[in-house]
Amino acid sequence: MSRPRKHRKTRSTPRGRSVDPEALAQVQALLGDTPRRRDLLIEYLHKIQDNFGHLSAAHLVALARETGLSHTEVYEVASFYHHFDVVRETDTAPPSLTVRVCDSLSCEMFGANELVKQLKEILGNDVRVQPVSCVGRCHGAPVAVVGTHTIENADVNRVNSCVASNSVVAVSEPYVRLETYRNEGGYALYESLIGGAISAETIIGALENSGLRGLGGAGFPVGRKWNIVRSMNAPRVMAVNIDEGEPGTFKDRFYLERDPHRFLEGILIAARITDVSDIYIYLRDEYAACRRILQRELDALQQESALPHPPIHLRRGAGAYICGEESAMIESIEGKRGMPRLRPPFVAEVGLFGRPTLEHNMETLYWVRDIVENGPKWFTSFGLHGRKGLRSFSVSGRIRKPGVHLAPAGITVCELIDEYCGGMLDGHSFHAYFPGGASGGILPASMGNIPLDFDTLNSYGCFIGSAAIIVLSDKDDVKRAALNAMRFFARESCGQCTPCRVGTAKAVQLMSKRHWDQPLMQELARTMMDASICGLGQAAPNPMLCVMKYFPEEL
Repeated sequence: MSRPRKHRKTRSTPRGRSVDPEALAQVQALLGDTPRRRDLLIEYLHKIQDNFGHLSAAHLVALARETGLSHTEVYEVASFYHHFDVVRETDTAPPSLTVRVCDSLSCEMFGANELVKQLKEILGNDVRVQPVSCVGRCHGAPVAVVGTHTIENADVNRVNSCVASNSVVAVSEPYVRLETYRNEGGYALYESLIGGAISAETIIGALENSGLRGLGGAGFPVGRKWNIVRSMNAPRVMAVNIDEGEPGTFKDRFYLERDPHRFLEGILIAARITDVSDIYIYLRDEYAACRRILQRELDALQQESALPHPPIHLRRGAGAYICGEESAMIESIEGKRGMPRLRPPFVAEVGLFGRPTLEHNMETLYWVRDIVENGPKWFTSFGLHGRKGLRSFSVSGRIRKPGVHLAPAGITVCELIDEYCGGMLDGHSFHAYFPGGASGGILPASMGNIPLDFDTLNSYGCFIGSAAIIVLSDKDDVKRAALNAMRFFARESCGQCTPCRVGTAKAVQLMSKRHWDQPLMQELARTMMDASICGLGQAAPNPMLCVMKYFPEEL
């Protein structure tokens, strides 16, 4: 005999957390007339974070109500990104001012860890001091960021002075404004394309003949990519990736802070040829000065009736290296956690908002105008050791002149150091180098005569990627350098796949030991490289493997 069911009481309030009226009013005031769309969620979170210095539980609940999303959806996005400070009811809000000190490889080499320790002692509890991943200014190591104001070659006195004077806002470098760029022939190529004086086929042909490949690291031929995307069914969109988070890389920022319209003209030409309906620029949050420059110049461009173009949306990252991967960036633009997608389909087929997407790195587009106006032979006339073209090398480490050096493709690191970087620092001898940032592996000085370009390093277990060169000297420990790189990957793993999430953490443990268990580390590396979803987990073992292969005497 079945028992009678108990009567359930009807809930008088909806499930989940209740909305605080004051917090809701504050969120509504901050959002103003902006449309309440899911893809703008990260922009909303930035508004709250910028205004209050953190994200309280009450504000997250209010934002969920205002956007029609669940509290879980809002919380999982807010807690995914490093630059959002999520404060639960039982937590204490962080101090109003944060000093971030980069502890990635170049900065660690120049004393970042000691700087963090000293700043914590001097600044006390009223200022939060945080070690953070690369902030894209490796040439000025060590680097500290007070609010959004960046201090290169930072020391305790300079940081303390900045804090005391309340100099916490990013400062823009002098750069080429729209009027100057137009007076010097800027946008003439774009106007010729609009007016029919030059055809899309002519421009694509010039890019194909120049051999220009994607300069974000993947190296896909540019002309071929444009043809693939324009063959897809409309509507199409464009997404530009300026989230250069690879330790050692800062070339995109360098060009943006000096000549933004050369890049913007490249965008408009690409957008016109592939007939996209919207353009999205994804800029890393650490580049606050670049954001001010781009917003100002995009506003100026909007007023130029002679330069019609699709809507351009400037989107702000929130501190996640993984968003340098194209599909993770697309997820972030859509207002989600930046987690890579499984492929196929590729983003050229099904990308942003499910549409065919032309995805490009900033520097790739920067060269479009010069190549078309000067002709592909101009570009291919540069090159060394059988390679063709120009490369922008971000060089940091133990050299006299760190910075972005424009050099012929195929140059060797020894030539780069001697001819462009002023040689090694006094008292330092060339010992080793990272040819492609933290993920590109490590090679000894004895292999410093390999041409630096796409595909030339593959047989050595390395790659050039975005051409970030980090130079180590005889005063540096390659084991420690490799460990720094692995700690970075462990911190930045999105956590989606087990080989990467667990593998990077396990590798840090194994590499921290005095004696390396090489058979186990080889097995771990193979699992990560074979089974990780994206390039982060696949490339993370490279420095570890290179130490075992090329520096056996240091193990």
